[in-house]
Order: sequence, then structure tokens, then C-alpha cells
Amino acid sequence: MRKSLIWGLILLTSLLTSVNAQKEITHEDIWKLGTFQTKSIPGFNFMKDGSNYSRQERTKISEYDITTGSKVRDIFDANTYKGQKGFPGQFDGYSFDHSETKILLESDSEAIYRRSSKAVFHIFDLTKNTMVVLAKGEKISNPSFSPDGSAVAYTKENNLFYEEPFKGLVTQITFDGKKNAIINGMCDWVYEEEFSFTQAYEWNKTGDKLAFLRFDETLVPQFTMQLYHNNAYPDEETFKYPKVGEKNSMMSVLTYDIKKGTVKKCNIGDHTEMYIPRIKWTQNKDQLAIFKMNRWQNHLEVLNYDLSKDKYYVLIDEVNKYYIDITDDLTFLENGKEFIWSSEKNGFNHIYLYDIKGTEKADLTPGNFDVISMLSVDEKDQKIFYKAAIKSPMEHGIFTTNFKGKDLKELSSGSGMNNAQFSTNNKYFVCTNSMANVAPNYVVYDQKGMAVRVIEENKEIKEKQRIYGTSPVEFFDFITSEGVKLNGWMIKPAKFDQGKKYPVFMTQYSGPGSQEVTESWMGSDYWWFQMLAQKGYIIACVDPRGTGARGEEFKKMTYMKLGHYETIDQIEAAKYLASLSFVDGKRIGIFGWSYGGYMSSLAILKGNDVFKAAIAVAPVTNWKWYDSVYTERYMRTYKENKDGYDQNSPINFTERLKGAYLLCHGLADDNVHFQNTAEMANSLIDANKQFETYFYPNRNHGIYGGNARIHLFTKMTNFILANL
Repeated sequence: MRKSLIWGLILLTSLLTSVNAQKEITHEDIWKLGTFQTKSIPGFNFMKDGSNYSRQERTKISEYDITTGSKVRDIFDANTYKGQKGFPGQFDGYSFDHSETKILLESDSEAIYRRSSKAVFHIFDLTKNTMVVLAKGEKISNPSFSPDGSAVAYTKENNLFYEEPFKGLVTQITFDGKKNAIINGMCDWVYEEEFSFTQAYEWNKTGDKLAFLRFDETLVPQFTMQLYHNNAYPDEETFKYPKVGEKNSMMSVLTYDIKKGTVKKCNIGDHTEMYIPRIKWTQNKDQLAIFKMNRWQNHLEVLNYDLSKDKYYVLIDEVNKYYIDITDDLTFLENGKEFIWSSEKNGFNHIYLYDIKGTEKADLTPGNFDVISMLSVDEKDQKIFYKAAIKSPMEHGIFTTNFKGKDLKELSSGSGMNNAQFSTNNKYFVCTNSMANVAPNYVVYDQKGMAVRVIEENKEIKEKQRIYGTSPVEFFDFITSEGVKLNGWMIKPAKFDQGKKYPVFMTQYSGPGSQEVTESWMGSDYWWFQMLAQKGYIIACVDPRGTGARGEEFKKMTYMKLGHYETIDQIEAAKYLASLSFVDGKRIGIFGWSYGGYMSSLAILKGNDVFKAAIAVAPVTNWKWYDSVYTERYMRTYKENKDGYDQNSPINFTERLKGAYLLCHGLADDNVHFQNTAEMANSLIDANKQFETYFYPNRNHGIYGGNARIHLFTKMTNFILANL
């Protein structure tokens, strides 16, 4: 009886504890221990049969049945071939040739910039059980198989190569590649960053020709960063970086005929002030689609260049009063007579069907909503699959329609944010779904939208939300003084009391076309915000004008005035929050990273009567110091738009600072240069304004590696505690 009483008291204590106690979230949990890390499905690659997939499992590549999740076989075990042709017995990534009889294996990877890298590559032939090394074991970039798998093209030291590895034959296609001068088949810095690709060459359908871009960056000004490695003198990294109004790379489109061994230049007219943001072969082995865009980025031509005739005609000729975003939404159908293309030409981003002469045949996604991206095309069944914000800007669903723009059907079953990866024959797709309060789950669906099986639900995260007593993310909207409806979310403090007044910590990004207010999981940031909520703060976020999924006019109204309307809206958001009965309007702070840091800086300066504190991480502080492609897309040049630059750059308003300001930056930021923070500091000093600053040697725009992240977030948390 006594033992029963003791266990009863223990149980009662446990129940009371679970109701009233809340386990404390720590920086170590978030940034070091991985306590809240969600599970994903890494290395997921559909096989060509459309029913199986492969994935990397440490040193193995294994094949699984998509419908059951059961293992079919082990395709490759790296341990077995350790030492062959210098193969290390482990690999960082892999890809198959079209026949799935050869595997390209990547090892000893080394990052260059955001998307680019170089590594050692081996090829394993599954039919012959043999291993070969590419480029004699030297590090290369962007290798890709020819359509028949007999050869691999790649870039090395700014030149393009073609290798037949099992014959031991290497052909160097270009010879003029030189660092900080000429690049063949690989992007320069600004193309990689702003047009989001690195491989600047493509195989044609039959594998007998390669098309590639040549960047002549000789006249592009260069930028130098210092790296500190405990030597007497710091190392210097110098690279070409075109800032606003400066020279860009001179562009050429060339082709290489593998049988003839000849290089030929495509004659597409003026090469001085233009971009070539994409090249893509059509279904015709001699016809290459070339994207040609003016420097203002408001006139795009897609040319169909016929190599056999050295002539082209225009497939797409689009002019926009603002600017045109470049995407990969171009698919040439196998019938050789049609292609599919996306455009904002009618006010919302939609997908269109064209004939091969460039005549529009149908709007496949009619309606007042934005298509976010095209996912797959099923030519056999005459269907397209895409992601769109049909229900709400804050929710992205997976949809399908036919080639006539009819029979619209939603395939995703859950609310929130959805993304999908389709099998090669479109028979199945893996849908990733998450919500603001629900961690990502991964479910296999068939093409009719019927769930086949659940791969991962992240149930552990739900349990940790209970244990740590997280507060729900709540959505709201409000109307500004200018009559604009803005969407937002907030997280209220633990044990929220309607009768109390709480400080508010606002977070935002606010960049063109971006979205932060969505029904989606926020990852590590979610747990940092929950940690601040545990400490008694309301966390809030509002998407201002200029953000995405609300049509072209809402997104592009910030044209020529980046920061102007966004700042007004963040100030209005703070005033709206201050009007709530449970908010202490005298204690509102704002935070942002990159464009968000630019915005948090503008907010505390132009909204100095509203914001008590601001944190800016890696901010642009004057658009004159950012790259040409991004800045001129939205602002044109400083010479053309002096007022737009001057009136919306934080560096010009430092005398207005009243509240607490924390400025953080990585010294090795190749994207938003530390120059922005150094000049901002100079201006603050000239204005005799006190501020705090943290800098991170050898860290790039993301400020990570070692203890950098936990160090930064600890400082930011302490700053919030001290100033709000």
C-alpha cells in the first residue's frame, strides 16, 4: 500500500510537471546538439523505371521500391573498390548515366561560391565492374554524361573538356581559360549568384554537339577579400565582381562539334550590354534556344538558333514595364512541334503552350493566382504538374491540368506549403508538406493524388514541441493607412496573459518576390523564436509590398524604389502591433539578414519613433556597392536613378538613429561585401551614434562553421534581452 502511495505521488507530480513546467530551449540545443533537427529524405533519386528510387547510405547506393519502401538491392558499395584508380572508398554524391549502367562518383568536394564546387570524380561501370578516374584525378567542376553515357564533359581551370574515360581519351575544347579573365562552360560570379546556375554548357539530344557560354571578364573590376589563417600576413582572395554600373562580362555562345573537333560561334548580334542567362537545346539536334536579355532586364528574347544554317528566329519576345525574372520553366516537347513556357505577361505568373514557331496556343493555368514553379510535364497524357498559390498566397499546392488548360485538379491533400518530386514517368511523386506548426512530412502519391505510403512524419518533433511547451504560430492580417492588406504571423509568449503588455521582436526579409509569411515550417529559426517566446517576447513577421505570390503589380511596385514601400509597411506593421492591448509599443525591435538586414537598418532609422532596437546581419547599406545583375534589375544604375538609391540607402540616414543597433557581418562575404558594414560604421561614427558590431573572420554570407552560428545567435539573444 505504501509503495502504491509513493508511485501515485510520483505520477501526480509528473502530471503536474508536464502541465506547468516547460523545458528550456537553449542555443546549444538549436545550433550544436541538433536536438530539434528534422528528418528528411536525403539523396532521393527516382530511377528511370519510375517505380524505384536510389539513395546514398554512407558508402552504399541502394535501390528501393517507391510504393513499399522495401530495399530492392544494393547497387554499389564504395568500400569494395577502395584504392582502385585512387578511389577513396567513400563519396559525397553520385549520379547515373541515362542507361543507369554507369555511376559518376564525387569525392573530396571543395566549395567555391554559393552553388559552385570542384571535386575528384570517378566513374564506375556496373556492367564491367570497372572503375576509372576523370581528369587524371585532378579536381574538376560540373561533369555530366553524354546522352549515350560514353563520354563526360566538364570544366577545369576555366576551360571545357570532353573525355571518353573508358578509352582513356581526353579532348580539351577550349584553351584560353584564365583566372579572372576568360571562363568557358562555367559561370562567372554574378551569373552563378543571380541567375542561379553554374554549368554553362549543354549536350544536344544526340550527344554529338556541346553548346557553351564564354565569359570574357577581363574588363570587370575585381574585388579582394582578406582571409586570416594565423600567418604573418593574411591571405587574399581576388575575384571579378561587377557592381552597379560597372562592366559586366562580355558574352559569347559557342558550340563544339565532337565529330569534326571544331568550335563555332553563334552570331546573335550585339554582345556589349546583354545577358545570356540560359541556353537549352531543342528536340532538334542542330537547334539551340538562347536566352538574350538586355542589361535593364526588361526585354527578353528566346532565340531558336539553327547551327546548320547559322540563322535564328525569335521564339519569345517579351517586354515588361518593370523587369523579367529568369526561370527554368522551358520544356521542348518530344513531338518537336511545341514547347511549354512560363511568364508574368498577363499580371500573374502562368504556364503557356506555344508551337515551335513561337505562337501561343493556350494559357494552361488561367486565373488570378501565381504559379510558383513548373514541376513536370507528361507529354503522353497531355498533362502538366505545377506548384501554385491558388488557395492563398500563404499556401502552395500541387496541381495538374491538361494541355488545353482544363481539368484542373489539386494533387496535394494537405494545407500549408507543398513541394513535389515526380518520378521519371510521372506515375508517382513524393510530396513534402509542412505547416507553420507542423514539421515536414514526406508522402508518396500516385499521379491521381492518392496517398500510397508515408515515408517520414517527424513525429519526434511533435513530441518535442509538447515537451518544450512551444507556443503556436498564429496568422493575422491588417489594413495599412494606405489601404493595403498585409499578412503576418506571431508567436505569443509562453503562458500568455491577455492582461499583460509584452515586448515585440519582429523578423522579416522583405526582398523582391520573397515570402516569409507562409504556412510552412521555419526550421532552426522556429526554435530560436520559441526560445525568445519562453523569455517573454512576442515574435512577429509581416510580408510587405514587393513580396511574392500576390501577382505582378504587388511584387513589382517597389521597382526603382527598393526599400521605400517595404520600410513604410514594416513601420505600419509595428504601429499595428503597438495598437494591440497586450503589446508594449515602447519596446518593439526588428531583425533581418541580408536584404532583411538592409530593411531592419532602414526601419530603425526612418522609424526611429517606433523601433527601440534593430539587428542587421550582412546588410546592404548602399545599393551602389551591390552587384550589377540584382541591383540594376530593380533599380537600374545609380546614374539613371540617383534619388532611388540615395533616398533608400541606410548609410544616408545614420543621424536619425535613436535606439540600439547591432551590426554583424562575415569578413569573407563574397556576396554582400563587408564594405557595406565598414562604410555604415564610418557613417555612424561621423554622426556620433553609438552602436554595437560583431564581425566574423573567414565567414561568408551565411556566417557558419565551427562555433560561428551559436556565437552569433547568443550575441543577438543577449542584445534583445538587454535592449527590449
